[in-house]
Amino acid sequence: MVRDTRRRRRRGRLWIGAGALGLTLSLILTFLAQTASARTYVITDGDRVVTYCSFATDPGEILGQMGLSLGERDTYTTEAVEGGSAITIRRAQSVAVHYHGETTEVSSSGETVGELLSRLNLGVTGEDVVSHGMDVATYDGMELFIDRKTVRQETYCRAIPHQVQRCRDATLPEGVEDVLIPGVDGEMQCAATVTYLNGVEIQRKVLSETVTKAPVTEVIGVGTGKAPPDPDPEALPVIGDGYITLPTGEVLTYYKSDTIRATAYTHTDAGCDKFTATDTVVHWGTVAVDPRYIPYGTRMFIMASDGSYVYGLAVAEDCGGDIKGDRMDLYMPTTRQCMEFGRRRCTVYFLGEPERTDTDDS
Repeated sequence: MVRDTRRRRRRGRLWIGAGALGLTLSLILTFLAQTASARTYVITDGDRVVTYCSFATDPGEILGQMGLSLGERDTYTTEAVEGGSAITIRRAQSVAVHYHGETTEVSSSGETVGELLSRLNLGVTGEDVVSHGMDVATYDGMELFIDRKTVRQETYCRAIPHQVQRCRDATLPEGVEDVLIPGVDGEMQCAATVTYLNGVEIQRKVLSETVTKAPVTEVIGVGTGKAPPDPDPEALPVIGDGYITLPTGEVLTYYKSDTIRATAYTHTDAGCDKFTATDTVVHWGTVAVDPRYIPYGTRMFIMASDGSYVYGLAVAEDCGGDIKGDRMDLYMPTTRQCMEFGRRRCTVYFLGEPERTDTDDS
């Protein structure tokens, strides 16, 4: 009885050992089967290359298992390789495209320059200059220039600036300048080869120049003469009935007086020169009048009606487009004197005797 019991115990241990061994073999076979069905993936993300085994077949799921997230514009490609599959991630790149002077920021994923331009519908012709080859792959931060360069033959006119010459003139008061001969620019006809980049001129090569109009040198007289003194408003004449006693003691006679609106001008004003309408040279005492109102040659003594300014002896020698009726322009050598005079109402004393007519004899 004791032996049988021992035999049965030994037999039970053998069965338990055999079962454990069978289970282990089953697990090993299952693992080997599962391992045999797993797929190997070679994942490239920029400079990083990783080999990964997974039972998943979806590339997106595999990248998720690897913890590789994709941005909004990131893409990937897959292809079969020996022993598995390859997944290549293309990260979105920022590319500045300068096309014919217009700049656009675009995203790329490693495509070639040619593919990028084709995708953007940007045509390139033989007149265009591209900064990179069409087969060059784009990269983040790339600056791509497509410039249009054109060359044209052009003819045009160019001004020839006139020169300025100054000379001493004793007929002008010192410090006064007068244009004796107005300067005139000349003209030149030119032919040139002009290079444009994106419509902007970058180079001009002149082929020929022909003078069609010679310039005229401007001659300016520089006064060296003595300027007449400004009138002394305090040295007022004594006005009597028909006579004027000057501060110097000289006595003038007049036959009538009138109140006239007066301004001042100088020979350098627009439209003026140093010669009058009666072919005399302007000087202190030259007065521009309306000859229908005051005849040329009329001698006058002029002073402000309020006594604030004495112009003195004057002769009607000039005229002006704005001088109509009871208006007159008093000549002064400098612009400063004209500005200081401004506009004034003046009393004009007509000197001498009035002209006699046939009715006076009767």
